[in-house]
Amino acid sequence: MPQLNPSPWFAIMVFTWFIFLYVLPAKILAHTYMTEQTGLILDLPEPEAWLWPWL
Repeated sequence: MPQLNPSPWFAIMVFTWFIFLYVLPAKILAHTYMTEQTGLILDLPEPEAWLWPWL
């Protein structure tokens, strides 16, 4: 039964993990954004008080 022979499948698994661990993260981290990302919003608008008509 050829599906029980681990030699070709082990090489495929090792090669796949090599791609996942070394090639893809390097390609993802090399991506540059078109606009500068900022984590803070400096001008937050002040919330307005609600006018309750029944009070």
